Amino acid sequence: MKVNIVPIGNSKGVRIPKAVLAQCHISKSVEMEIKGNVILLKSSNQCPRFGWAQAFARMAQNKDDKLLIDDRLDLDWKEW
Repeated sequence: MKVNIVPIGNSKGVRIPKAVLAQCHISKSVEMEIKGNVILLKSSNQCPRFGWAQAFARMAQNKDDKLLIDDRLDLDWKEW
């Protein structure tokens, strides 16, 4: 798809059609990478902790959620 480069203040940009944004699940921001002479835009809609609640629930079901460090540990202990 060919799109025109348009002025945006002191910068330049491209208009991305609404259908393309919807198809790529892009709403507010994107991750931009430069690979050689290619500009790559990726959706960044996913929350950094997406899926953690489900993972923790699975860990609890599997009884794999044991503490690694005893929470009764005295953090003020001088030899710590």
